[in-house]
Amino acid sequence: MHYTFLSHSIADTYAIAAELAGHLAGGEVLLLDGDLGAGKTTFVKGLAAALGVSDTVTSPTFTLMNEYRGTALKLYHFDLYRLSAEAQEEMGFEEYYHAPDAVCCVEWNKADPYWGKVITVKAEYVQGDADQRRYSWDI
Repeated sequence: MHYTFLSHSIADTYAIAAELAGHLAGGEVLLLDGDLGAGKTTFVKGLAAALGVSDTVTSPTFTLMNEYRGTALKLYHFDLYRLSAEAQEEMGFEEYYHAPDAVCCVEWNKADPYWGKVITVKAEYVQGDADQRRYSWDI
C-alpha cells in the first residue's frame, strides 16, 4: 500500500511519522531518502516519540549511529553521509539491521546491505512552500 502525506509543520511531521510507527513491529529498516534539510531527522524524531522514546533524539552525523529505547522497541538511527558505499558495507552494522526488537532508520544510505522488511521513506520539499514537505512510502 502506498502512503503520501503533506506536512506544514514539525507537529505534522511527527503525526506522519506516528502513522508509520503504527505499522512497525520490529525488524524493519527505514531508508530515509531526501535532500539536505528535507526533514529526515525531524521524521526520525517523530518516529521515536511515537515509539515511546523519552530521550532527546539528535542527528548521529559524527557518531554514525545513536541507539534509543522506546516502550516496546529500540530505535537505531544511522547517519551515513560521511561514509562511501564500500565503507558502509565494511562497518559491520548488519547486527543492528533487522533486530527483531528494533527499528533501524538509515539516513544517507549509499550501499545495499539490507534484506527483509525494508521501507524507503521519501522526504521532499514541496515546490513554492519552503515549510511544506511531502513524505511517502510503500508498505
